[in-house]
Amino acid sequence: MKYGLLVAGLITAATFSHAQASNTSQVTEKVTSDYAKTKYPIVFSHGMAGFITVGTDQFGLDYWYQILPNLARNGANVWATRVSPFNSSEVRGEQLLQQVQEIVAITGKSKVNLIGHSHGGPTIRYVAGVAPQLVASMTGVGSPNKGSPVADLILKAEGTPVETPLVGMVNLVSKAITWAQGLDPNSFPHDALAGGKSLTLAGSALFNSRYPIGMPTTACGEGKFIDQGIYNYSFTGVGTVTNLLDPDSALKVTSLLIDGGKENDGLVSRCSAKFGKTIRDDYNWNHLDEVNQVLGLKSIFAPDPVDVFRQHANRLKLQGL
Repeated sequence: MKYGLLVAGLITAATFSHAQASNTSQVTEKVTSDYAKTKYPIVFSHGMAGFITVGTDQFGLDYWYQILPNLARNGANVWATRVSPFNSSEVRGEQLLQQVQEIVAITGKSKVNLIGHSHGGPTIRYVAGVAPQLVASMTGVGSPNKGSPVADLILKAEGTPVETPLVGMVNLVSKAITWAQGLDPNSFPHDALAGGKSLTLAGSALFNSRYPIGMPTTACGEGKFIDQGIYNYSFTGVGTVTNLLDPDSALKVTSLLIDGGKENDGLVSRCSAKFGKTIRDDYNWNHLDEVNQVLGLKSIFAPDPVDVFRQHANRLKLQGL
């Protein structure tokens, strides 16, 4: 959804290789320091409509733009994972769990540090809920832990004549995103309706009752910093139009659907993003700025997301994680 036009442009402009690709990708770079060298691997989970990389070597786009290579240069053992672009939190969580098990086996480490952006937040929380022994820490970035009114608005189309064509169109986008990564479009299940329901206010409340680790018990409070031995963190933005040259300025429209446009990143409110210990909840970032998109464009006065992720890796390191 948030990456739909961007991905469509890449698909139109480039010819992609359709060789099978792994669902996990270790990012390696020449190491220049040990600043981000954590005890356990750092595993990233993308949000709805997300990917690892789309496009070719000459014309491609990383979801976590410039973030993972920087961490690798600073000593981190860092992995990007790939799940269904559109599906329920549980289905995506099961897919991520399999990849976490693979990473644990490959690295010989007993646990991982999970970082999830947007729908990646509930996705990593599912893994911790069913396999807490594999998780050292979780970090939610702009994650709709209590849902998003935007999802509720879209789901109003359910049961109307526009439901079937709308769901079909989004599922087609989901398959296109998968294809653009060099995969068989049917290598993942695609279910836009299930994905949308997961992120409604009611769907999120149900999910939280089943997987409560790190979740606040008040409307806009802190969650448990350490819960079942897992360290929990979150950070988010509250910006919308942060750079007039950035196409993600369109998030200004959706921001108005959340508390009248107050304290949200265009898709997720500040309070919904609360999880575990809040690192910061007022960055001048919108929902895509949080992962340094599009192509690093942001407010000139906002912190660099690459720096923030590197500092967070150091935070995990200092915690012995």
